[in-house]
Amino acid sequence: MTFNYGVDHLDLDIVCGIADGSIKAELCQEALDQINKSRQNVEIMASSDEPIYGINTGFGPLCDTQISPEQTHLLQKNLLITHAVGVGEPIDKAISKLMLITKVHALSRGFSGIRLDVVERMLAFIDLDLIPVVPEQGSVGASGDLAPLSHLFLPLIGEGEFWQNGNIVPAREILKQHGLEIMDLHAKEGLALINGTQFILSHAITALSKMRYLLDLADLTGAMSIEGMQGSESPFRDELHQTRAFTGNLQVAARMRAFFKDSQNMADHEECDRVQDPYSLRCIPQVHGASRNAYIHLKEMAEIEMNSVTDNPIVISSEEAISGGSFHGQPLAMVLDYASIAASELGNIADRRCYLLLEGLHGLPRLLTKAGGLNSGMMIPQYATAALVTENKSLCFPPSADSVPTSMGQEDHVSMGSISGRQLNQILGNVDKIFAIELMYAAQAIEFRRPNKCSDIIEKNFALIRSKVDKLEEDRLLKPDIDAMIKLVKSRAFDVSVEH
Repeated sequence: MTFNYGVDHLDLDIVCGIADGSIKAELCQEALDQINKSRQNVEIMASSDEPIYGINTGFGPLCDTQISPEQTHLLQKNLLITHAVGVGEPIDKAISKLMLITKVHALSRGFSGIRLDVVERMLAFIDLDLIPVVPEQGSVGASGDLAPLSHLFLPLIGEGEFWQNGNIVPAREILKQHGLEIMDLHAKEGLALINGTQFILSHAITALSKMRYLLDLADLTGAMSIEGMQGSESPFRDELHQTRAFTGNLQVAARMRAFFKDSQNMADHEECDRVQDPYSLRCIPQVHGASRNAYIHLKEMAEIEMNSVTDNPIVISSEEAISGGSFHGQPLAMVLDYASIAASELGNIADRRCYLLLEGLHGLPRLLTKAGGLNSGMMIPQYATAALVTENKSLCFPPSADSVPTSMGQEDHVSMGSISGRQLNQILGNVDKIFAIELMYAAQAIEFRRPNKCSDIIEKNFALIRSKVDKLEEDRLLKPDIDAMIKLVKSRAFDVSVEH
C-alpha cells in the first residue's frame, strides 16, 4: 500500500510500517495543494501591519513584540537554536524517525503554513535514513516538545547532528555528502517545526508496539506457569466472564482457554481436591485484562494524536490564524501514566507466579530442584524479578500530576508528558526481563509434569526455551540462561498467537 501524508488516516500499524520500510508513504496532489494554500495564507498575513502571533510577532512572553519582514528569517533560525537545549543521552534512532514521520503527516494537513520545500527536505531525511540525534531530556510537554523538536530540525539549518552507522556525525558533514543545501527558514516555519507533541507521541507509538506483544506474552507466561502448577482452567470459562464483560477480560479468558486446549495437565487436574488457585493464577483475566483495557485506551488516544495538528497558531485563512493550546501534551500524558501502571502490573503479577512456582506446592519440588540443600536451584532469579517489580513501582509516579511553570509564567501549566512516555518504555523494558525469568521457571516446572503433554502451542514455546536453556539439574551459572531468555523476549521469538 501507499500512504498519503496529510490525507490518509494514520494508525499504529501504518506508522510502524512506514518506519520499518514495509509501507511506502508520499505526498499526493491533495496534500501538495493543502501545504501550498496554507503557505500562501501565511505570506499574506506576514506582510500585514496587524500583529499576528507566531507569524509577525515574537514568541512566548514576547508575543506582543512585532517583527519586521526583514527580521523574520533570523527570528526563525534563532528559534531553533535557542530552544535546542536538550540534555541527557540520545533517544533511540527509531524514535527520532517516528518523530519525523508523524511531524510530516501533521504539517501536510495544511494548517501550519510551512513551505513545501521544508516538508520535502524532511521526506528526503526519511528516505535517505538521515535521522537527527535528539537528547532524551528537556521537554516539559507543553508549547509542544520544544527542545526535542528543535534538535530534530537543527540539521535543516546546518546545525545539530545525524546518526550514521551508529555514530553521531555533525549535520553539515552529512548534508555535504548528500549534496543538500542548508535551508533558510521563512515566517512561521520555525514555530511550526518545534511546536507539537511528536516526542511524546513517538514514545507512545514505541510503547504501544512493545506493549501489544507483551500483553500477549503475559497470557502465554501465565498459561505456562499454570501448566507447571497444574492449576485449574475453570476460572477462564466464558460463562463466568460474560457476567462481567470487560473487553480485556474477555480477550484474556478466551486466549487462556486456547492455550490449554487438549492439555493433559488440565485433564489430570479434573479429579483433584484443589478448590481454588491463588489470585496470580486465578485472576489472570481480571489483571491482564485490565492492562489490556489501558492499552486500548492509549492506542485510541495516540491514533487521534497521530492525525492531529499540534503546532500553534493554526492557519485558517489568509486573514486568520488561531492561537490556542493544541501543543499541550496532557491528553497523551495522562493515558501514558495510566498505561505505565498497567504495564507495571503485568510484571507485578508475574513475579508472584514466580514465587508460587518456588514454594514446593502441588507436586513441585521446592526451588524447582530435586537436589535442594546442596543446590539453591531456581531461588535467586526471583530476587531479580522482585527488584524489577519495585523499580517499576517507583516509575509509576505520574509526571502528568506535576507541573512547573516556564517562560516567565506564560506557560504556567505543562504536561510533563515527555517524562511519562520515557517512563512507560522503561517499565516495559523491565517487564521483558521479568517475563524472561517467569518463562524459564515455567519451563522448569513443566519438566516435573512429564510425561504429560501441554497444548501444541505451549509445547512449541517450551521447545524454543529448551533450544536456548537446558533443564536445571544441579546448580550452574544462571546469568547466561537469563540473558538468553531476555534475548528471546526482546526479539519477539515466542509464538503468542492463538485461535479463540
